Amino acid sequence: MAMAPVDPVEQPRMYQQTLLQDGLCDLLESERFVDCVLKVQEKEFRCHRLVLAASSPYFKAMFLSNLEESKKREIVLKDVDPIVMGMVLRYLYTSDINLTEQNVQDIFMVANMFQIPSIFSVCVSYLQSKLVLSNCLAIFRLGLLLDCPRLASEARDFICDRYELIVRDQDFHQLGPSELAAIITCDALNVEKEEVVFESLMDWVSYDKQERLKDLPDLLHCVRFRLMPEDYFTAKVEGHRLIKPNSELKKHLQLIRDAQRGIFPKPKVPEKDEASGGAGDEEEEEEGGLLPGILNDNLRYGMFLTDLILMIADSGAIAYDPVGNVCYIASSSKEVPKNHSSLVTKENQIFVAGGVFIDENNKEEPLTSYFLQFDPVSSNWLGMPSIPNARCLFGLAEAENSIYVVGGKELKEGEHALDSVMIYDRQSFKWGESDPLPYTVYAHATVSHKGLVYVIGGKAQNKKCLRRVCVYDPTKFEWRDLAPMKTARSLFGCSVHNDKIYVVTGVTDDGLTSSVEIYDIASNKWSEGEKFPQERSSLSLITLGGALYAVGGFAMMPSEETEKLDPTEMHDIWKFDEEERCWNGILREIQYAEGATILAVRLNVLRLNKL
Repeated sequence: MAMAPVDPVEQPRMYQQTLLQDGLCDLLESERFVDCVLKVQEKEFRCHRLVLAASSPYFKAMFLSNLEESKKREIVLKDVDPIVMGMVLRYLYTSDINLTEQNVQDIFMVANMFQIPSIFSVCVSYLQSKLVLSNCLAIFRLGLLLDCPRLASEARDFICDRYELIVRDQDFHQLGPSELAAIITCDALNVEKEEVVFESLMDWVSYDKQERLKDLPDLLHCVRFRLMPEDYFTAKVEGHRLIKPNSELKKHLQLIRDAQRGIFPKPKVPEKDEASGGAGDEEEEEEGGLLPGILNDNLRYGMFLTDLILMIADSGAIAYDPVGNVCYIASSSKEVPKNHSSLVTKENQIFVAGGVFIDENNKEEPLTSYFLQFDPVSSNWLGMPSIPNARCLFGLAEAENSIYVVGGKELKEGEHALDSVMIYDRQSFKWGESDPLPYTVYAHATVSHKGLVYVIGGKAQNKKCLRRVCVYDPTKFEWRDLAPMKTARSLFGCSVHNDKIYVVTGVTDDGLTSSVEIYDIASNKWSEGEKFPQERSSLSLITLGGALYAVGGFAMMPSEETEKLDPTEMHDIWKFDEEERCWNGILREIQYAEGATILAVRLNVLRLNKL
């Protein structure tokens, strides 16, 4: 095997650096040539001025000055923890430091205090790698406190990407006015509606109204009111309890009213030094003038969302734009279990549940199911607390900031149908049990609408299909029966569309069906809809951009070798034309639908790669 060529410059340099580092380490351990002692509280550290001066501009300036410390052998350091100082000094001699989430902030502060750029840089990189929802605000504030733009900018970008989640955190209310302004002025804010920014600002003010009301006039200029619907601006902004009685705030908001009528204030010219420009530059200055920030109408990053059909499989997730006829890679992660259910919440958060996970710490019920949440920023699936009591063929729905796992079949001997309902609290991140169904059921549909959870059809323990429909009200903790379907069925497509529940195709006791039923929620009545073009089971039905789409499913198709009809997975997409009252095929074959669950989502295509 040929030897790699030796770099005549780099190799000697690396060799010399290694020798020097080993020599410094030996000096530290043997305490030879010590010429100063750093005293931190009761702890003494025997050091070398040369090493300190070479590593820190602070110590270099001290030793070269005429200060008293420059002549003393013992130097007293105040406001420093001796354990932290010991770690810092060891790093200067050995380049070795054990950073943890518990000590990194203290080490960072000491590195900043004594101007040690190498440790400062190591701490910044460590904190950047550890950014999560629970600490991003603290890291952002630390970056500002220590005047570290690299860290503050990275943390701010993280916050902007996940703003709607961050504002729920109690730490959000601890931000100072300038810190909050630095976040909500960003074009990169990942919000679909500007109303979110305004409401989070008013929540922040209300947390300490007496102290923060004085900051509101300036902070209002960070909100882009011209991106809001006019009726929202009138009712929720001008009519807000903290704004309505305040004449100063109303004066600021009058700028928005004037802009809506096409009246804008004269742009302010940025101040210039007298020496840098004269009277002859007036025309140029007027062109470069600035309007008040409150009139900013640039779209935020999160406002570039597109309606997409998301196909989630164990091999990855693909998003299809039916309008542009384009596919995007949403995620290449293979962490999703093969047999799963998926859910998108009204806040556009995407969850997956299912599969089998063995919890070794739970001796009584070791079998649990995976529960994952999609992070559109990283395109990864985040592990959430697993679902107790593994099950399959269950329903998944959301209501009242909770996620419901309804019924299904247990994944153990007997495979009994279940009436139990598990509930996941999205604020406490914990699973619990909700009120059980009035009956056992699996292979049913579960949808939610206006805070209520609907359970439709499915199969009973005796494997007979059901017509039964019931609804759960979380505020009353009760289930009640509704009008039953006309046809008992299971494994069908189901979606809420225009305040009605559509049930399409499915399995009956006699085989597959192409029939469609529509439930009017207001009148509690079922009616027949236009038949689907083919009898199918396990069809996916979604509402996207105001239209109804049907994707995939299984149909009985002749095999290539014989005349026999076999269950065959379909990979097509259909759209319901409400004017013509018919189903139109829009895509004959989309391979990414194979083995996938289907959701109607809104994703930022600027983040996604086209296929």
